[in-house]
Amino acid sequence: MNDDATPAAATPSLTDRRKAALRLEIARATVELFTSQGVAATKGEQIARAVGISTRTLWRHFPSKESCVRPLLAESLDAATEQLRRCPPDAGLLTFLIDSCEHGTLPEADPTVLDLIRMTGTDPALRAVWLQAHDDALPVLRELLAERSGASPDDLRIKVHAATINGALRAAAEDFAQRSATDPGTGPVELAAILRTALHAAAEGLPY
Repeated sequence: MNDDATPAAATPSLTDRRKAALRLEIARATVELFTSQGVAATKGEQIARAVGISTRTLWRHFPSKESCVRPLLAESLDAATEQLRRCPPDAGLLTFLIDSCEHGTLPEADPTVLDLIRMTGTDPALRAVWLQAHDDALPVLRELLAERSGASPDDLRIKVHAATINGALRAAAEDFAQRSATDPGTGPVELAAILRTALHAAAEGLPY
């Protein structure tokens, strides 16, 4: 077999790319409806109509209206994980992330995602989707930390460290979303400060 075929095989097909784009479009339309009229008042038919697809197609992609927002959350977590992957092997991971905050190399916050994160604080079903998205990110973080340390992803210390980073990122995102709701001028500088505080707290362990 030609080795040149390997990268091509890893490239998502056109069908997969279109499917991913549709799922993101559905997610954004869902958040807009949730924001404008509330989660309880939003129906699957309205979401489907907003995107220009049938209700049957909508339910083929998602099992519930709340789960329709999942691609937006997954995209944000993927961006955070990708930032972690850029960390040089000889640099400390938390130091790298804190430096990234201070030098403004993090992606700008998406207002739609911020609206969604705020809603996860009051709607139990959306909260479950938010927490599940973070839970699903844990294996990726464990693999990343295992590669850097030479340990197994199943090592308890790796699991604890992955959960610590995951929790710090989640807490920082929730804190920033709430602050940006009361202060529209909140931006990248404030986000960097919040992330820096959360990551420092993660790095200091349990001083209790």
